Amino acid sequence: MFFARNRLDAGFVQKTLFLLMVVGLSLLAFKLIGIWLLVFGAVVVATVLRATAEPLVKYLKLRDNWAVLLALLFLVSFLSASGWLFGSEIVRQTNNLSRELPEAWAQLQERLRASEAGATVLDQINNLGQQASGVLSLVPKIAGEIASSIANLVVVVVAGIFMAMHPRSYRDGVVRLFPKSQKDRVRDGLNLSGKALRLWLLGQLFSMVLVGSLTAIGLSIAGVPSAGALGLMSGLAQFVPIVGPVVSAGPGLLLAASENMTTFIAALVIYVGVSQLESNIITPMVQKHVAAVPTVITLFAVLGFGSLLGPLGVLFATPLTVVAHTLVMKFYVGEVLGDHGAEAEVSGEVKD
Repeated sequence: MFFARNRLDAGFVQKTLFLLMVVGLSLLAFKLIGIWLLVFGAVVVATVLRATAEPLVKYLKLRDNWAVLLALLFLVSFLSASGWLFGSEIVRQTNNLSRELPEAWAQLQERLRASEAGATVLDQINNLGQQASGVLSLVPKIAGEIASSIANLVVVVVAGIFMAMHPRSYRDGVVRLFPKSQKDRVRDGLNLSGKALRLWLLGQLFSMVLVGSLTAIGLSIAGVPSAGALGLMSGLAQFVPIVGPVVSAGPGLLLAASENMTTFIAALVIYVGVSQLESNIITPMVQKHVAAVPTVITLFAVLGFGSLLGPLGVLFATPLTVVAHTLVMKFYVGEVLGDHGAEAEVSGEVKD
């Protein structure tokens, strides 16, 4: 009886210690969630470099290391050339934009004061501005966070370059953490999620360029000042679906409203038209090979990751959702629930 009680106590202690270890590791993982987000950022960088380097490997038969270095050189050269050709004009328009926006806001205030309803709206806006005046005291902290973000960006880019040079090594390193019977499934899942992320990034790049160009051209025709800078803002905002385009339309509509009502209506039509073109034609066309993530899930993912992780969470919310959606559709919906149609939706031929 005595020895049985000791064995029972020993088993209870082991289970308790194991449970405490799991809870402790979970808390540690949550505490380091910012690090995991930077790791995912490095994966995104590596995915872009591999997508650029793959034609060099396939057609020129270059080794992975040389192909990635040439891809990096090409991207840096392309960005440098673009900056040399258009950088001065974009900088000029951006400076004009920073000067014109306060002037446009002042003109809009004068127009609002001309009517009783407008004055009421303006008072509410001013009250919100007074409540937010404490934000100015956070400027030093924000500056420090910007410097930290730049340092993190350098780390992410460097880590992404190394990942792109030896992607199989890092993938197999994750696979080794799983039982032997599950290694093939995990490897296939990682390959599939990498393929989905690559296709999503390529499609998103095409969408960003097209939306930015169409917005800049449309606003220029409508007579909105600094149309090039506004188009660039709209293109970059496409990386954060739903929320980004809505936020980026604000400065353009404000400048258009400072001109006249005709210009404002034209700018509104341009923003809405380009948005509808992007959501109903461009995105379905360029991302037809990627399992579509429902719009509602994307919206709540942006809000959820933003609340949990801040600005970086908003930035990476959609690619994180694409990867998570791909893995859920394959492993849970496809294998556990037996919906092979859903598994086929995200599957296909995935090569090592």
